[in-house]
Amino acid sequence: MAVKNGDGVEIHYTGRLADGMVFDTSRCRDPLQFRVGTKQVIPGIDGAVIGMEIGEKKSVHIPTAEAYGLHRPERIFRLPREKIPEGLDPEPGEQLEMPGPHGGAVLVTVMALEAEEIVLDPNPPLAGQDLYFDIELVDVEEPE
Repeated sequence: MAVKNGDGVEIHYTGRLADGMVFDTSRCRDPLQFRVGTKQVIPGIDGAVIGMEIGEKKSVHIPTAEAYGLHRPERIFRLPREKIPEGLDPEPGEQLEMPGPHGGAVLVTVMALEAEEIVLDPNPPLAGQDLYFDIELVDVEEPE
């Protein structure tokens, strides 16, 4: 049975950057589960599984636009240090969760610590990069 929109799937994957560096893999844990076409994963992965059959493996190149999008420097912002919760001592490169503008949480990366402010980047860490995935379809479940 070939995967189609709306199916629930389980995949194993290994994600690499253009230089070959592995940034994530499911090989040491349970397969990734998602419903195709529901925006639970990046568009490139969603589209890559369409038509695959259980046991099939493929390697795909996912351009920036179908991954995490462009890195948008205009989103980087400064936060006065007094807004940092007491006892929190962030370091450059560290990721923090902040309340989002529409509820929920936003993940930000600490870019720099300055005397009066902290510089934060809400862009996804992989924004602006083409990604390469090795995918194996483990299971498919049709919607009820």
